[in-house]
Amino acid sequence: MQDFIPEGAEASARAAERFGTMMMLSSSSAPGLEAVAAATPDHPKIFQLYVRGDEAHVDDHIRRAIDAGYEAFCFTVDLDYYGRRERDLAKRHKTTARSTAKNEHYQSRFNWDDLKRYRERYDIPMILKGVATAEDAALACENGIEAVYVSNHGGRQLDHGRGGLEVLPEVVDAVAGRARVFMDGGIYRGTDVVKAMVLGADAVGIGRLHDWGTGAAGADGIVRVLELLETEIQICLGLLGVRSFAELTPGHLFLGEPVGPSDVFSAFPLLFEDY
Repeated sequence: MQDFIPEGAEASARAAERFGTMMMLSSSSAPGLEAVAAATPDHPKIFQLYVRGDEAHVDDHIRRAIDAGYEAFCFTVDLDYYGRRERDLAKRHKTTARSTAKNEHYQSRFNWDDLKRYRERYDIPMILKGVATAEDAALACENGIEAVYVSNHGGRQLDHGRGGLEVLPEVVDAVAGRARVFMDGGIYRGTDVVKAMVLGADAVGIGRLHDWGTGAAGADGIVRVLELLETEIQICLGLLGVRSFAELTPGHLFLGEPVGPSDVFSAFPLLFEDY
């Protein structure tokens, strides 16, 4: 975040508070979990950890998150190995995650026994992020996880991996109400949020849209992104003839054939119209 604005993730926290939505703070974000918590002490937040240290390292982050008032603690489990991100390679761009990947062996060693130990040791809701199969979703529930987070890390980790929206229905079926289901990936419009909710998501995360808003206008830009999504969601629900997410049914969503090749900007065709 500090690549975009000096205040880093504090701006995200303030924007989430202003709009009234939950924020998830990554352990790779500056200025750190305590500073971000202090920026909005009365607004709920989730802390998300990339496991880059031993058991004491993880314990320290969980205790600090609890002490700072975070509502839940999220383990990222789809970064055992840093993906071959060809776009970053082409730009010679080194991300924060890449700079800490020398400790990725801690993530690759992280297992269900570790999760069970932390679940029994700490009284804080726990989330597993990066789930991509029904089998892992079921195991997460059996190990006491409160929320299963469907994500493929923005498609940057495993080449040709399945997208979150494709995986979501089978995960929802496997969870069977035993935990909440979150998802992210490919959310660019309010209609994308509605699709995820139709398929059973309880919450939807935005990544690239958040970054674009931040780069454009800091906290104000993030709030504006959320306002646009809210408006698009309201319009979509109204045109579907429902008054809330609760009234959505599987009959509101149908699989369509793509009208053109997929691209990172496929959701914004008007940006490239020749006027």
